[in-house]
Amino acid sequence: MSRNSKLISENLREEIAKELGVYEQVKQDGGSWGNVSSKDCGNIVSKAIEIANRSVENK
Repeated sequence: MSRNSKLISENLREEIAKELGVYEQVKQDGGSWGNVSSKDCGNIVSKAIEIANRSVENK
């Protein structure tokens, strides 16, 4: 996720990772997202897009 990490704020990424149960792995790895699977990263991005779409719809 480091390549596009600027597209999603760190706070939002952490919040979604906690919701999806991925953040514990990140914490265990000292804050590194390197060992998070591609599938989990994809799920985080999908959730962020869903949140963004809801935000646009509510405006």
